[in-house]
Amino acid sequence: MGSTTDRVDDWRLALLNDWQQRFPLDREPFAVIARQLGVPTATVLTGYRGLLRDGTLSRIGGVFGAGAGGAALLAAMAVPAARLEAVAAIVSAHPGVNHNYERENELNLWFVMTGRDATRVELAMQALEQATAVPALRLRMQRAYRIDLGFDLRGRVAPGPAPVRSAQAARPGPVSDEDWPLAALVEDGLPLVEHPFDAWAEALGCSVESVRSRLVRWLDQGTLKRFGAVVRHHELGYTSNAMTVFDVPDAEVDARGAALAGQRGVTLCYRRERAPRWPYNLYCMVHGRDRASVHAVLEAAIADSGLQHARREVLFSQRRFKQVGARRFRDAWLSSAEVAHAA
Repeated sequence: MGSTTDRVDDWRLALLNDWQQRFPLDREPFAVIARQLGVPTATVLTGYRGLLRDGTLSRIGGVFGAGAGGAALLAAMAVPAARLEAVAAIVSAHPGVNHNYERENELNLWFVMTGRDATRVELAMQALEQATAVPALRLRMQRAYRIDLGFDLRGRVAPGPAPVRSAQAARPGPVSDEDWPLAALVEDGLPLVEHPFDAWAEALGCSVESVRSRLVRWLDQGTLKRFGAVVRHHELGYTSNAMTVFDVPDAEVDARGAALAGQRGVTLCYRRERAPRWPYNLYCMVHGRDRASVHAVLEAAIADSGLQHARREVLFSQRRFKQVGARRFRDAWLSSAEVAHAA
């Protein structure tokens, strides 16, 4: 497959776009996709392996809801320009960090720390502060209005409008202790073999039907927001990534957040704690192919959500230092790479 251009090629689109949300949970999911595309199963598997190698595909797995378990924290540092790359390297090297970006702001390094629980996340944050000699703001999520629902890869911005769960539905119950091993595999992603769920079942010592039924239940309950292809937007041409933050009265933030989450082009939307010298409590993300498209989406979304008069800042990303899947459940459990090897 060739390099990414402004137009996602037809083969990538066929393997990625429709399978972000409705990936088949059959025992032979890649055979189901192959039949729909009219190609051999081996061709589909080869295609996904190629997308994984070139970074277009992060994994085929699940995106868990905010209350499903484990802990995650958005953090920001104000790093002197001369030290930015060195500090970013220290942050990225931590196994709990899954996203690490330079953004256009005095607070120029933004990352997400994940872990098994809030205590471990805080200890990891303290270790990073000590290693870098840079203090970090902790911006804990209070409510999710829109979790990762995937990207529509056909437009200038991603995604198009989609139904948004209520704030109450966005807080699923936690994954039970006995289900953590499966959750860890879901975070790592499916092995790219003909019977991937069988490989998971063998690793967990349970039946394949038990694995599939738990995935269906998690999707129905909102524990999993989706199960399918998790793409890397930058490799697909969505190189303009903007985080917009708003200072909204606490009495209004839930209504404004729900409205903002339903706007075309808004990929993520959260309420977060305010922090010293950082008064913002509502966040949204827009990913586009160019800055002009992102600004146009933001202007329309802000107007339609009644946020015209809210104090705000737009922080475009400048460099991506790290982007991998979250690892809230993974520690102490078998990885999907080991499962694939065993299969």
